[in-house]
Amino acid sequence: MAVVEKFNSPAYTSGPNASGERRYGIIRSDNDDDAAHAELLAAAPETFNGLPRLDVRTEPIGPGLWDGEAIYGVVNVNYSGPPETGQSVYSFDTGGATQRITQSKETMAVHAPAGVTAPDFKGAINVTADSVEGVDVTIPAYEFSETHYLANAAVDSAFRTNVANLTGKVNDATFRGFAAGEVLFRGASGTKRGGPDGDDWELSFRFSVSRNVTGLTIGDMTDIDKGGWEYLWVRYAEEVDDDADAVVKRPIAVFIERVYDEGDFSELGIGA
Repeated sequence: MAVVEKFNSPAYTSGPNASGERRYGIIRSDNDDDAAHAELLAAAPETFNGLPRLDVRTEPIGPGLWDGEAIYGVVNVNYSGPPETGQSVYSFDTGGATQRITQSKETMAVHAPAGVTAPDFKGAINVTADSVEGVDVTIPAYEFSETHYLANAAVDSAFRTNVANLTGKVNDATFRGFAAGEVLFRGASGTKRGGPDGDDWELSFRFSVSRNVTGLTIGDMTDIDKGGWEYLWVRYAEEVDDDADAVVKRPIAVFIERVYDEGDFSELGIGA
């Protein structure tokens, strides 16, 4: 019974990801695979060129004969394996979204020929004879997602139904530090880890945020409040601008519409 290092051993690669390999032949009078593996473990050094031994492998090649190798390399101390049940992963995106607006926040300047008074449109943008066309602007957009690893027992049919029913709803109470009405749940996707009989689920939940605003001024209308996911639109009408001696379109009413239902996000099972 013997463990003999081969003539083409050892092999070594230097650099930040240094690695090494020592190759052996194992001879025994029996066909005991476990005993051959144990012999190699005892014979192969635990370090090689300063690298720790990572793995030892044996492979039978004939009666009483095995090929063996010991693998050495850099230990990745940052890798702790896949997330365990109960752990979570978070990500976010603050890329801007585009929205068409018909009212400015403030008219900064107006220019007209000498002797002509420019019409006052009360902040309406791109006013034509027939309509207020507005302009596309980039607005703040905040989206975030969370991946949670929930126990198999927690992801039953009732849970999945709740998740489906909450999709497309806004939070009815504070959620992740955002006030009620500011977070829209865009849905979730899930995969059972380890196949049909796995012990947990990998579930990704997607959200978008639009902040509530108060004290808006549109035209001559002030103290306008709008929930984050409510829809604001402006009604315009023709009025006479006496100073400019012209008929102009001006905002005469502001409408705040609720277009999403509220939901209890605690039913998602991921906390507040």
